[in-house]
Amino acid sequence: MKLQFRRVIYEFPARPLIMGIVNLSGDSFSGDGLADVDAALIQARSLINDGADIIDVGAESARTNRAPISEQEEIDRFGSFVSRWDEVLDQRAPGTAYPALSINTWRPAVVRAVLREGGDLLNDIGGLPTEENAQTCAETGAALLIMHTVGAPKIPHTHVGYDDVMQRLQDFFAEKIALAERAGLSRDAIVLDPGIDFAKQRDDNLRIYRDLAHLHRLGRPILLPVSRKTVIGDVLGLPAPERDAGTLACLTAGQLRGAHIFRVHNVRAAAQAARMIEAIVGNDCSLEIQAFGFRVSTANLR
Repeated sequence: MKLQFRRVIYEFPARPLIMGIVNLSGDSFSGDGLADVDAALIQARSLINDGADIIDVGAESARTNRAPISEQEEIDRFGSFVSRWDEVLDQRAPGTAYPALSINTWRPAVVRAVLREGGDLLNDIGGLPTEENAQTCAETGAALLIMHTVGAPKIPHTHVGYDDVMQRLQDFFAEKIALAERAGLSRDAIVLDPGIDFAKQRDDNLRIYRDLAHLHRLGRPILLPVSRKTVIGDVLGLPAPERDAGTLACLTAGQLRGAHIFRVHNVRAAAQAARMIEAIVGNDCSLEIQAFGFRVSTANLR
């Protein structure tokens, strides 16, 4: 399976990719936001040196109890970072992977302005309600990450429930992949994100981790946003900065079920965990898991 970004191509099966998070906002839920672009660039270089294959930069907090910033402010924040991205590429440590740049936004006007300046991947947290963002990706050569949700970001969706969350995800992604392809985007440029914590309850999130292998039927790479999520706090009773152990548990579950990309804050720990899991079980998601008397072959779910 091929994944085509603007400036780099990945082939799977292969080791999982690690996506490091850079927040160009002082209002991150995880407490690691950086309003200063110089500090954000330094953080990006550090994450690459720690093992990040992709840097996901966002200019606005996704917290639903905060008002959205203006489109122009978001564009300006991105512009100050994207215009200096080559500095990060030039100054990374020898031997590190060539890092892709992911733009984490969803409003079409912002997407158009930013992707015309740069970026290898659009991390669209808006659920792709129209073809606009897919069309912009097709025009600029950027790949598109489609995240499952049920409405616009910045609005709580805590009332949402599903009879079968995995079936809903499969139906949603099939519809959105078709929408993106009609907009001119190659299927090879599409990544899927089940949207942990977005319009989902605790049990929905846990089922996604358990049954993630069902999404292989869609034939596209799966990004799993495991880092410091609310579901981890719900299970462990811990605030966001103390959820790294739970994050690695979710990464392990995801890797054993064939996830291809992990979005994390603590890149060094995630990269080391992923390498260790790969050394034990290999990088093919058609492995067999046996626990508590049950045996599941993910090869049968692909």
